[in-house]
Amino acid sequence: MEWLDKVKWDASGLVPVIAQERGSGDVLMLAWMNREALAATHASGRAVYWSRSRGRLWHKGEESGHVQQVHEIRMDCDKDVILLQVTQLGHDPGVACHTGRHSCFYRQLGPDGQWHSVEPVLVDPATVYKK
Repeated sequence: MEWLDKVKWDASGLVPVIAQERGSGDVLMLAWMNREALAATHASGRAVYWSRSRGRLWHKGEESGHVQQVHEIRMDCDKDVILLQVTQLGHDPGVACHTGRHSCFYRQLGPDGQWHSVEPVLVDPATVYKK
């Protein structure tokens, strides 16, 4: 697959991937892919990432059911970041974060110099993730 050779993979063979919600434009999460994950995402139309903590492919939603349907795969001008345009499935509104929130970017730096949670928990993570 020649198109995979165009990606600038890092020293570990990974590329950062931003998942953006198609309808709202919300940035949902940042994850990582290796060649196999990007090829599987392209082939299946569902987001497949490389889990650095698990050391294996991670099919988004494999435990939670919060699957990402992929509409577009884009690459930035430097060829070292991938952008996925997705529909977040499994809950309405979509839950992309393992904390049960819509987006992983739920902390905002306030004028007090502290990080504040600014998005609500939509689902209890204990009810969707296996321990």
